[in-house]
Amino acid sequence: MEFLPDDIAAYVQAHTAAEPELLKKIDRDTHAYVLKPRMLSGNVQGRFLSLISKLMQPRLILEIGTYTGYSALCLAEGLAPGGKLITMDINEELEKRVRGYFQQAGMAEKIDYRIGNAITMLPALQETFDLVFIDADKENYLKYYNLIFDKVRSGGLILADNVLWSGKITQTKTDKDTRALQEFNDTVVADTRVDCMLLPLRDGIMMARKK
Repeated sequence: MEFLPDDIAAYVQAHTAAEPELLKKIDRDTHAYVLKPRMLSGNVQGRFLSLISKLMQPRLILEIGTYTGYSALCLAEGLAPGGKLITMDINEELEKRVRGYFQQAGMAEKIDYRIGNAITMLPALQETFDLVFIDADKENYLKYYNLIFDKVRSGGLILADNVLWSGKITQTKTDKDTRALQEFNDTVVADTRVDCMLLPLRDGIMMARKK
């Protein structure tokens, strides 16, 4: 997942705004108590998500894949007054922990945290979103993209995480997750309805702006 030389990565970290104290706690707790802590966005990617949100000042954000709530809190930093973030995750075992973090951040009223399968929950959404962040099971990325596309406003932004997949994305002999991400990336770059860029930040973020 880390492509930069250690000294360059450290320099980037040193020249990126520091994360709030609660996010530092979430990072520590996730590494200490939760399985697969590498799924956490971390400081550099988290500040990127926060900055994008602050630039857009979205009224409605959708996140698919909450994990321990780190990225949701980063995205929520840029919400317009009265704005809302809907975040979905299938892992009910983390619900109590994540709701606690949202409460500590004073964001419980702004974040609508839903537990369940996003494939079945997304079609029921009636809102139109300014910003979408996809960071869930890789096999379903293209399904998520197709399910949410018509729910994103013109000029809205879709972000998808892990699209370089620890460098496996360029391999020819691949597993099903890598093949799914390859198909997703190929589909987005060929989609004439968006302007896109694959940003080599951390494990890769696909950015697609709906025309």
